This record gives sequence, structure tokens and C-alpha cells, in this order.
Amino acid sequence: MEKIESKDNAKIKLLRKLGQKKYRDELALFVVENLKTIQDAGSAPKMLFGTDKKLLEKLEAREKYLISGEINKSFSSLDTPSGVAAVYPIFLSSRASEASRGISHFDMGKNIVYLNGISDPGNIGTILRTALAFDIKNIVVDEDCADIHNPKAIQAAKDSIFKLNIAKDKNFKFLKEIKKKMPVISARLLGGKGPEKFKNKKVCIVLGSESHGVDKRIQKISNDFIKIKISKDMESLNVAIAAGIIFYSI
Repeated sequence: MEKIESKDNAKIKLLRKLGQKKYRDELALFVVENLKTIQDAGSAPKMLFGTDKKLLEKLEAREKYLISGEINKSFSSLDTPSGVAAVYPIFLSSRASEASRGISHFDMGKNIVYLNGISDPGNIGTILRTALAFDIKNIVVDEDCADIHNPKAIQAAKDSIFKLNIAKDKNFKFLKEIKKKMPVISARLLGGKGPEKFKNKKVCIVLGSESHGVDKRIQKISNDFIKIKISKDMESLNVAIAAGIIFYSI
């Protein structure tokens, strides 16, 4: 275990860099600042930083670094730093951009959730966590979505980020491959079947942004549509809430 005493240490600079998407993509690394998530990840992190020596000794990691609370504040994305941070590699499955690379690790006998243009990382993280809760383990995130390794997404996703099959899509290449294997069902506000109509059916559910809905190009290739009936007093549901209702229903 090494003790770090300076905010200018190379490892601390790395943690600050990983707060930005371009460095997460470039280095294929991301940070987790939640002890429970680290404990439940199922794999040891590449690097572990902590303010509590006894806690560090109990946790598994390739590299361990003891830091002060002030150093923790210098890189933490949290308003109140947790006192622990772990660096993990971004898995190939969640870095795949080509359909041929992404589809091979999916269980095509199971439902797939396709996220289209969802810009709020907190919503994405909540959808990932909810999908895992209902045993939906295949997730596709398109190029217009927020980064799934954004700190806010990781905080909301918890350990689901380690337990889902996640692929990235570009120009709908992956989606078109999926359509060859199962129906593509897009969520929308106007017109569509209730979620219960798709119960126990193998489908790919497409969820779009709350403000724009599912991309019209995806709607054109969709086999069917799903709609949640809500009160006339409310225009729409938060996409993460809608996802929970749909996942439970199917």
C-alpha cells in the first residue's frame, strides 16, 4: 500500500482526468466512488484509493493508495466525498461500436433494451439498475445517449454496470442486426399497445428521450409500439419511471 500526500501526484491527476468523457474513452477506464458498489462489483479494481487504512486492507485491488480527505476532495465528483474511489477498466462489451462485435456476447434468447438519445446520465444509470432488477441483462446504448460511465450514471446504476451485457451502437447498425432476431418495439406517447401485451415475449424495447421521444428513423423500422396509459393531467413520464413500468409488465 502506497501513501499519496500530494494533489499533484500522477495517480491523482489521472483520477481528475477520468472525470471527463474524452479521457475515459481514451484510457478505457472509469471511476466508482461508492463502497457498496465496489464490494458488489464481483471483480477487483485496477486501482483503489481510500482515506481509511483499515478499510483498504480489507478490500481487494491490484494497487492500493492511502490518501487524505483533502486529496479525496480534489478529484471527487461527489458533493460529499465517500472516502473511497476505485478505477476499473471499461469492458469491451460496453465499448463495442460495431454490430458484429456487440451482438456476439448477447443472449439473443433474452429481451434487449435499446436506449436512444437519453441525455440525463442519472436516468441512464437508473434504467440499468432497474433492468437488472427485472433480469433484463442485454442493453444497447446509442451514440446520442449520455456516457454510461459518467459519474452520475455510475452512482445511479450501482453494481449493475458490472453485471449487464452493454454495447454501444452507431448509425443503428446493431439495432438492424437485432431486428433480424426479434421484433423491435418502440415506446411512444401517441398510439401503441399496453406493456402487458408484450408479456413473456422476446422483444427489443426502445426507449427514447423524454423531450424528443424515440427517433423517427427508429420508429420507421419498428415492428410495433408500446404505450403506458397515464392521466390526462400529466403530459409524460420520466423515462426511467416508464422503463420500470415496462420492465415489470413484460
